[in-house]
Amino acid sequence: MTTVTLIGKPGCHLCDDARAVVVGVLDEFPGVALEERSILDDAALRDAYAEEIPVVLIDGRQHTYWRVDGDRLRAALLA
Repeated sequence: MTTVTLIGKPGCHLCDDARAVVVGVLDEFPGVALEERSILDDAALRDAYAEEIPVVLIDGRQHTYWRVDGDRLRAALLA
């Protein structure tokens, strides 16, 4: 099963925007799981991504950060 991970933090408007795009795309992919992680709960994530949130990973590999393009995410999931 493919997993999309959204890394962000509460109160981050870009993270809220990214979540809306990711959820909208994943509605088309019932076999893809969504995992949400906060940099506030994980020091390693904070160290790695604090300046880039929101960050989207596909199966643990960074796909994008800051602004999520739904068409690009969809294409990556179809590849």
